[in-house]
Amino acid sequence: MPGEQEKIHREDYSHLLLLVVGSHLRAEEADRPLAYQLRDHIKTWLSEHSDVLNESIEPVVCSDIWYLNNDRLQRRPTVCIGGPGVNALSAFFAQHLPQDTSFDRQVVIQIDPDFTDLRVCLWGSDNELTKKGLDVFIKQYLDGYLRAVATQVEPKED
Repeated sequence: MPGEQEKIHREDYSHLLLLVVGSHLRAEEADRPLAYQLRDHIKTWLSEHSDVLNESIEPVVCSDIWYLNNDRLQRRPTVCIGGPGVNALSAFFAQHLPQDTSFDRQVVIQIDPDFTDLRVCLWGSDNELTKKGLDVFIKQYLDGYLRAVATQVEPKED
């Protein structure tokens, strides 16, 4: 359907905050529920701060394949959950993002503490440690990160 194809190309992604999990079965089973947990925390934060938000923000859980195959999505604020063994985006971020925090070398949170770069990657050496990394992110970084997402200035997409 030509009309549908045109609509897909004209979609406005400017409000999206992407929560990216791997397409691997282990990631679907272990990391996707964590992404939904984070989405719920974000929605609660958005609800609590709705009176001061000028822009809408929509947290969306998606797969690494969907993200990596769409250049426009790659320009959006992104939280990647799950290790490089099960998430292709984590493997990419491991090479390209600074590692700000490491707990016992078993939990990794790659984040710009100044929130200039709004890409984050978090994972642990197993699911329990990934949960620990997510808890640390929520407690220590989520408020500042979401404030940065809410106040980012970007050119409008064509």
